[in-house]
Amino acid sequence: MKIFIPGANGFIGSHLIEQLLSRTPHQVTALDLRDNNLKALNSSKFFFQLGDIFTDNEILEKHIADCDVAVILAGVAKPSMYLSNPLFTFELDFEQNLKLVRMCVKHNKRVIFPSTSEVYGLSSDDILLEDESPLIVGPINKMRWIYSCGKQMMDRVITAYGVEKGLRYTIFRPFNWVGPRLDTIEDAEKRSARSITQMIFDILNRGEISLVGGGEQRRSFTWIDDGVDALIRIIENKDGKADGEIFNIGNPANNYSIKELAEIIRSEMLNIPSMSQKAREVKFQSVEAEKYYSNGYDDMKNRVPSIEKMRTLLGWEPKTDLRTAVRKTLEAWYAEA
Repeated sequence: MKIFIPGANGFIGSHLIEQLLSRTPHQVTALDLRDNNLKALNSSKFFFQLGDIFTDNEILEKHIADCDVAVILAGVAKPSMYLSNPLFTFELDFEQNLKLVRMCVKHNKRVIFPSTSEVYGLSSDDILLEDESPLIVGPINKMRWIYSCGKQMMDRVITAYGVEKGLRYTIFRPFNWVGPRLDTIEDAEKRSARSITQMIFDILNRGEISLVGGGEQRRSFTWIDDGVDALIRIIENKDGKADGEIFNIGNPANNYSIKELAEIIRSEMLNIPSMSQKAREVKFQSVEAEKYYSNGYDDMKNRVPSIEKMRTLLGWEPKTDLRTAVRKTLEAWYAEA
């Protein structure tokens, strides 16, 4: 199988390609603006193309025409970016991704597309079901929701292409995947990293962790390798069971508050000699969301996925508890320091 992955250098893309090359016979062509997360890869099954999905249309169409399946991973995925650059978020996550999907329709190629757990928004469902839970977003002046709305529209347009044009597709919704390379040190320095990276950085460099809204929001954290295992099952699509489906990929057993996550990170850092002193001294500080982000911020209290479809159709189960995921992330951080 020939797999084309635009947006390959990011968190999900780089881990997915590592696993594809080590576990499968598939050929992978990757495209991104940078290759820093992929430089260590050396395989005759792997080709990297430097490119920009905004401008390199001929290159993109060539690779799509040549592949069997396109896994489209180019996109914004940080709340800080939704707020500071909402138009870019829309232009990349919707307009440019729609362009790629249309190329796949033109060349009759299968599409695997990353939606997001954020599409469920303010849904009141205790357990979020892919095909049943309502998708509810907040007011227009809360910029956070432009990301959710863009992803939701992509889900709907892809599904419509499946109905009208016969597009073969699978949509997946990651629930707070965590692990090495989730964000960069530079992101954390600017306070734009996501929770686990920001907390590790803040313990080591600021001496305090800012808990937005007291850290009472709950999320279902998912170890990156568990998520990638689910993605590979979707790509391989045994008996066509992933065709035309939307899958939640998360770990309901890892449903913790942001404050509980911070406490787990601190306790695991106490076991690492080079980090233990900083972990002992760190202070937790509650901060209002409007102060930490901006007045355009909004949030949901809890997100717990149903993963019954992944279990039933593709035989997937998440395996990694949150403490182990935190420990592995810290080990990678320590190794890179």
